[in-house]
Amino acid sequence: MNTPVDITTESITLQIDDKDVSCRKGETVLQVARENGIDIPTLCYMEGLTVWGGCRLCMVEIAGSPKLQAACATVCMEGMNICTKSPRLENYRRMIVELLFAERNHVCSVCVSNGHCELQSMAVKLGIDHVRFAYRFPHLEVDNSHDRMRMDHNRCILCSRCVRVCAEVEGAHTKDIKGRGVLAAIIHDLDQNWGESSTCTSCGKCVNICPTGALTHRGTAVGEMTKKTTFLPYLTLMREAQL
Repeated sequence: MNTPVDITTESITLQIDDKDVSCRKGETVLQVARENGIDIPTLCYMEGLTVWGGCRLCMVEIAGSPKLQAACATVCMEGMNICTKSPRLENYRRMIVELLFAERNHVCSVCVSNGHCELQSMAVKLGIDHVRFAYRFPHLEVDNSHDRMRMDHNRCILCSRCVRVCAEVEGAHTKDIKGRGVLAAIIHDLDQNWGESSTCTSCGKCVNICPTGALTHRGTAVGEMTKKTTFLPYLTLMREAQL
């Protein structure tokens, strides 16, 4: 897990999409871009949680580097020249989202989060109306063992938001990830059913920050499964103030 970057008051200047910007030393490219109204797409990043850098949607081009860099994990340096929009980046981001749809069973029309799904919104934003890759259609379980919440592995994109919020904000450390690659999955405690967990506090934070319909409240219908994420920056600030 990445350690938060130490941000000082020292100022540096750089360019993002040919726009001159300034920031504090230690800030990331993603932070500075958003502070200046420049949109960089993300799915795994969330303010208030540590950086994961797993979805790779925030990749940007930096002059002088042949490799794309993750904006959420790249610290700004004096004189940087950054490009956040190009045909190369657009094609790359479309491919990532298409692969996410192909990897598991994302059928929006029968999902409780239809209309409130960040993956769905990202596909619309990128103009994706079909998937060029073969669908895997894996047979994944739906964990209905919890009396208030549900885990549908078919709709999980392994962003690890739920794992991080459970550990870093709630402090329960209930969730983790087992396996690697396409076989990876979210687990509870020592790979038990969610309802059998002895550490889950049933706080619901994981459901609220899940970007898809993988984590939902039981008994909700389409249109009711809205996510509430504004609590994260507030809780993080309150916790830092007590340290």
